[in-house]
Amino acid sequence: MLTVETRHAIHPAHAAQMDTAALREHFLGQRLFESGEIRLIYTHYDRFVLGGAVPDGGSLTLDKVEETKTPNFLDRREMGIVNIGEAGTVQAGGETYRMARGDVLYLGMGSGAVTFGGRGRFYITSCPAHHVYPSRLITLADCVEVKLGAPETSNKRTIKQFIHPQVMESCQLILGYTSLEDGSVWNTIPSHIHDRRMEAYLYWGMDDDARVLHLMGEPQETRHLFIGNEEAAISPPWSVHSGAGIGEYTFIWAMAGDNVDYTDMEFIQPKDMR
Repeated sequence: MLTVETRHAIHPAHAAQMDTAALREHFLGQRLFESGEIRLIYTHYDRFVLGGAVPDGGSLTLDKVEETKTPNFLDRREMGIVNIGEAGTVQAGGETYRMARGDVLYLGMGSGAVTFGGRGRFYITSCPAHHVYPSRLITLADCVEVKLGAPETSNKRTIKQFIHPQVMESCQLILGYTSLEDGSVWNTIPSHIHDRRMEAYLYWGMDDDARVLHLMGEPQETRHLFIGNEEAAISPPWSVHSGAGIGEYTFIWAMAGDNVDYTDMEFIQPKDMR
């Protein structure tokens, strides 16, 4: 079963007038991982798509998606997949990729139908592509790790880069994930914007009752979302994106836009935020 929800782009002045329900309707992705289903959100931010596939021991195939108006979803797109569940498989382009928890799979443009199998819980990200790059399975052993933050600022964290210029080539898509150290709660501090790219966060590895207070909005007009496990925040190019969580958590970051320069950020110091 395939379900696709469309999210239109929102002007920052419009977002500043939204109440909690409207903010959640436009910028929060919920119930992405349902047994036996593929659920996608098609955004008008750089035509970025995010969602989940849960084959639950069977198989699910992602092929035609009406919103793209192409015979196959990947005819003019690339895809990044993260397995956040148990062991599973992904079949595409005549290859079968076995994915453990935490592995990332890049599928290049034109890879054809994608079939998800096993007990994996597959987080899907996708954006338009203009060139065919080779598909590649990137395991934890293959990623590039970056250590940032400090205990005294409660933001000591490890960034794992997978679909990233330090690891491999892609068209627009950049993807990795960040894990907080014990006792640290703040992610992505100082906060930042990058007007050249949109970004999405998927929070995972959290207790059911835990939440992340995710900050969004313009730096001088911030808003917030309370986000639970396996829920996503959609961040427009004009919005800050950072937050603080209760207990252990990891967030998958994925970006698409004009460049793949991970360091192309405009930092906003906490004293300058409102």
